[in-house]
Amino acid sequence: MKVAVSASGPDLDATIDPRFGRCAYFVIVDTDDMNFEAFNNDNIALGGGAGIQSAQFVASKGANVVLTGNCGPNAVQTLSAAGVEVIVGQAGSVRQAIDYYKSGNLKSTTTPNVGDHYGMGDARSTPAVAGMGRGMGMGRGGGMGRGMGRGMGMGRGMGGGMGSTGPVSPNQPEAPPLSKERELEALKDQARALRQRIEDIESRTKNSA
Repeated sequence: MKVAVSASGPDLDATIDPRFGRCAYFVIVDTDDMNFEAFNNDNIALGGGAGIQSAQFVASKGANVVLTGNCGPNAVQTLSAAGVEVIVGQAGSVRQAIDYYKSGNLKSTTTPNVGDHYGMGDARSTPAVAGMGRGMGMGRGGGMGRGMGRGMGMGRGMGGGMGSTGPVSPNQPEAPPLSKERELEALKDQARALRQRIEDIESRTKNSA
């Protein structure tokens, strides 16, 4: 069984990126032996259609299931059409989410839990904290947005725009709350992932100039 997880980094200990279509990475894990592949998400900068493109990408990699924080209607429809199960409302690390899935505690959904264009803002917005999307959504700030996730406390995102979340599907179980130390570690992981993505994009821009 192959499970695709939206992640802030390219390994099993990376925190889950709550945005499916515009996550930093996709980590695709074989649940039989926990071998995995990590892929940069080139759709992060798309002005529209990121959910569809990301859904098509993970389906092309043979994923049977997607674990993520939030998934919009276009992505859910595309994944469902490809026969890929969608499980939203996930938090913590990629490894924790896979373990939780293997325990049989998670149920798939065919209903999006956010609207179109979730994750977009005035600039390219980035994840606040893993598990966002199960709480109060993103706020706005002059360069530092704040996000609150139930069980996660207060988190910070590096984007300056606004995002919005919808209610988590009622059949989704609560992810275990994180400690303040784990929350801080998640923020550091996402800051590192953001810096790496910016460097990758700048490098590509220079090479194509």
